[in-house]
Amino acid sequence: MGGRMTRCIVDAGVPVLGFDARAESITAAGATPASSGGAVVDGSDAVLLSLPDSRVVEAVVYGEDGLLSHVREGQVVVDLSTSSPDSTRRIHADLVARGVEYLDAGISGGAAAAEKGALTLMVGGSPDALERVRPVLDHIATNVHLVGESGAGHTTKLLNNFLNAIALSATAEVMVAAKKAGLDLQTVLDVFNQSSGVNFATLNRFPKIIHGDYLKGGLTNSLMLKDVALYVELLGRLGVASLNSAGPVASFGLARALGYADEISNTVVDAIGDVSGGVRLHEPAESSAGADGSDA
Repeated sequence: MGGRMTRCIVDAGVPVLGFDARAESITAAGATPASSGGAVVDGSDAVLLSLPDSRVVEAVVYGEDGLLSHVREGQVVVDLSTSSPDSTRRIHADLVARGVEYLDAGISGGAAAAEKGALTLMVGGSPDALERVRPVLDHIATNVHLVGESGAGHTTKLLNNFLNAIALSATAEVMVAAKKAGLDLQTVLDVFNQSSGVNFATLNRFPKIIHGDYLKGGLTNSLMLKDVALYVELLGRLGVASLNSAGPVASFGLARALGYADEISNTVVDAIGDVSGGVRLHEPAESSAGADGSDA
């Protein structure tokens, strides 16, 4: 996702200095490689983070030669990760004490929207800071919403991702059942999308998945499970009963246990299919089938 967003910014004519553990990711996205994360901060007015989780964000911010030791007054740091709101607020306080603005900006829309610069951003933090970096964010997003103070962006992102996890895991289960029932899957999706069961997964994911296109490049099963766990943790702190979390926890936990941890979360349908008699929604093409019968 970070690479896709970087490409949109670069293609808009904005120079980007980047750092990643895999240096080839920076050049592939069209950015100029930096020697370290600190060098990125030294050479930039706006710093964008796109990282897996709060643990990694905190390591980048607080670690040796980390962001905190390089920031200067007047900079804006935008965290596009999906992180714990508590961690976000702590980082915000530490950066503001140094005269640096910190915006938590959850992203939504998936890999396709990221490639087109058509993401939705849910932002927590200072309205003035958002306006300062909006020209950059407009290259990656068509919808930018200021949802509240620090932590509000990542809170809204967790709520959204939980609904996404529910829709994806439940639809995967239903589609495996439809396959085993001998129904035509395209017809089933057409019915759902004109009925009360319609959701993002029926509209955007499964019309591709039933033809063997898993839309690779988006959120993995491990990251989806991480987001659901953060959601449950959030509800615990808020004192809200989490009555519906067992389904996606079980589904994406199953996917991880069966070897799909680092595969796109859409493969949760294959994990459910594995324990339902080896079901696949599509027939692998003879010319591209692997030795084990899966798509090459």
